[in-house]
Order: sequence, then structure tokens, then C-alpha cells
Amino acid sequence: MTIAIFVGSLLLAMALGVPIAFSLLLCGAALMWHLGMFDAQILAQNVIEGANSFPLLAVPFFMLAGEVMNAGGLSRRIVNFAMALVGHVKGGLGYVTIVAAVIMAALSGSAVADAAALTALLLPMMVAAGHDRARSAGLIASAGIIAPIIPPSIGFVIFGVTANVSVSKLFMAGIVPGIWLALALWVTWWWLVRKEKVTPPPRQSRSEVFKAFREATWALVLPFIIVFGLKFGIFTPTEAAVVAAVYAIFVSLVVYRELSFRQLVPLFIAAATTCAVVMFLVAAAMVSAWLITVANLPAQLVDLLRPLMDNPKLLMVAIMVITMIVGTALDMTPTILLLTPVLMPVVKAAGIDPVYFGVLFIINNAIGLVTPPVGTVLNAVAGVGKVSMDDVTKGVMPFMIAQFVIMFLMVAFPQLVMVPARWFY
Repeated sequence: MTIAIFVGSLLLAMALGVPIAFSLLLCGAALMWHLGMFDAQILAQNVIEGANSFPLLAVPFFMLAGEVMNAGGLSRRIVNFAMALVGHVKGGLGYVTIVAAVIMAALSGSAVADAAALTALLLPMMVAAGHDRARSAGLIASAGIIAPIIPPSIGFVIFGVTANVSVSKLFMAGIVPGIWLALALWVTWWWLVRKEKVTPPPRQSRSEVFKAFREATWALVLPFIIVFGLKFGIFTPTEAAVVAAVYAIFVSLVVYRELSFRQLVPLFIAAATTCAVVMFLVAAAMVSAWLITVANLPAQLVDLLRPLMDNPKLLMVAIMVITMIVGTALDMTPTILLLTPVLMPVVKAAGIDPVYFGVLFIINNAIGLVTPPVGTVLNAVAGVGKVSMDDVTKGVMPFMIAQFVIMFLMVAFPQLVMVPARWFY
């Protein structure tokens, strides 16, 4: 009955068009009423405590870093460097998209920001070169979702805080899986364009490649600073976010000189606006998370999944399927906040490594960003690229399927995640 009230009240509020954050609050209020402990003061206290977290400070700083990188010329120089490396091969603009997405993922951690930047920079070039518009938009959307997996990742920060798992370990464990997803896109794009009659741009000379590398050096250094600092304990993930933001501002203002102090103000406002939405979601979800614990919902779920407890791989498949279904209706942040308190006790009871689970859980949620009908990244690509949602959805399908295949391979073979993860941390 408790599970029915929790799910029913949430779905009813969403069906009535109530914003997700307020739906979570209404769901929490319904649970409190069912448990006979409704108290508006407790509700308010949990909302305040939900956002009162030092690790969550990483979220606004990573968002600010992403805004500054896109406006300050870092993203454009990364695309130019990728173009100099692989732009000349057949289907080269698609490979440029994948390489640029991996590098940009190591800078911002925001799928929407990366996908929007890649769409603005590369989609017109891909269409002009003769590539199918829908397929190109689908590739850019799928490449954009690598951002929440390769560190720094806003998704890992939110999951780590909610699940009480080391954010640093999650960051380190996400590096190689992000590269696996990029390789899946690479192979899929190669297969799709092998029969296309598109003339690639001419190969750039060594001096042009070196010039593009030199111009992008300041942007390329940042991922190494973050990974090095986290691996050797020089700073925490929250401090890494501050380093990323300050570094991006310094490079944009002093080195590239594409931003002025006056232009920083709108970027600060944009980052604050986006962050406010995320943090309110986190705060509202903490009410539901607390009530989930009080109502002992995890124990009820453990009982339901007990037949799978002796087979961790089968249990992981079931959890991934549940997450896939939820991801079609909810955005990444609310999905993390809703499912993590329920699933973590199940994962721990089955003896599954929380870091391994966290990586696959975030990968699943990231793919959910390009899963219709909600698909936040799909909407961003469609809006920026002036492509219909139907076309983007059609174009993203083969790439989304390839990424799901990689995800389930990691379920079948946990070593694909944990062996490189242990080396990194």
C-alpha cells in the first residue's frame, strides 16, 4: 500500500502537469499523511537540509565552468583540434563530433551544455558536407551524453551525495566506461556512413595540426589537472569544480581574451538559473528520500527482489531495465534522486560494489537523456539545430541502441568497469 501511494501520488501530480520538484513535495506530503505524521515544519526542515551539503557545491561551479567554456572559445578550439586530427577521413565530421565530445566531457560534466555547443558548431558543417541531418543530430545528441560519465560529472556528484558513495572514486571509475561509449558511437557511425558518398575535407598539414593543438592546449590541460588532483588527493571533487570554473574564467579572460568582465555577468546568471532548478529538485527529493527510509520501502523492495539476490548479474539486469523505463519519463536528476534511496539497500544486500553500481546507474540515466519522449538532450539538439523532434529521435536510435549494448556488456562483465577503476583510484 505504501509503495502504491508513493508511486501513485507522484505519477498523478506529474500527469496533472505539476513540475517535477513540486510533484516530489506533494508525493512526500502524501506519504506523511499515509504514515500519520504529517507536519509542515518537518517538510520544510527536510527541504532545507536537502540542499545543505558541501559536496553539492560542485554542481554550480561545474555548471559555471561549462557556460564559460562555451562562451570563452574553449569548446570551439577543441572542435578545431579534433577537426585537424580526424576531419579528413571518410565520415570525418562524425569522428570529430565524438572526439570533441569526449574532450568537452572532461571539461564541463553537463550533457545539455556540451550537446548544445556541438550542435551549434558541427551540425551546419555536417549538413553542408552532405551528411543526413537527422543522423548527424542523433550522433551529436548521443555524443553529448558522454559528459555525465567522464569526470567531472554532475550526475556522479548528485548520486554520490544521495547514496553516500565516494564522489572521487565515482569520477575515476567513469573514465574508461565513457571511452567505451565513445567507441560504440565510433563503430556505429562507421557502419552507417560507409556507403555514403560524402567528400571529406582535405587532410590538414602537420603545421596546421600543430597550430590547432597549440591553440587548444589551454583547454586540453584542464582534464589532466582534475584527474591528477583527484587521484593524488590534492583536492576534493567540490574543490575540483572551483578549480575548473576559475581556470575557465582565467583562460577566457586573460589567454584567449574572448570574454570581458562585463560578459561574465550573464554567464553567472545563466549558471545560477540552471543550478537553482537542479538544487531545488535535490532539496525536494530529500523529503521523499527521508520518508522512503521512514516507511521502510527499501526493505519491501528487497523482499520483492529476493529471488534475484543470489544472482547479482541478473539483479543488475532487472535494476537497469527498471531505470530504463523510469528514464523515458523522468529527467536524469529526479531519476537519480528518486531511485537511489530505494535501490542502494538492495545493491548492498546483494553484495554489489556501490561504485560499480553507481557508474552503470549514471550511464543508464545518461542514455535516458536521449530516450523519447522526455529526452532533455534531444530537445536541446532539436532547438539549437532547428531540427524536428521526430527527426532527432529517428537519428539517435542506432546510437542509443549501441550505447545500451555497451551498458549491458558492462553488466555481464564487471571487469570492464572495475579493473581500470582500481588502477585510477
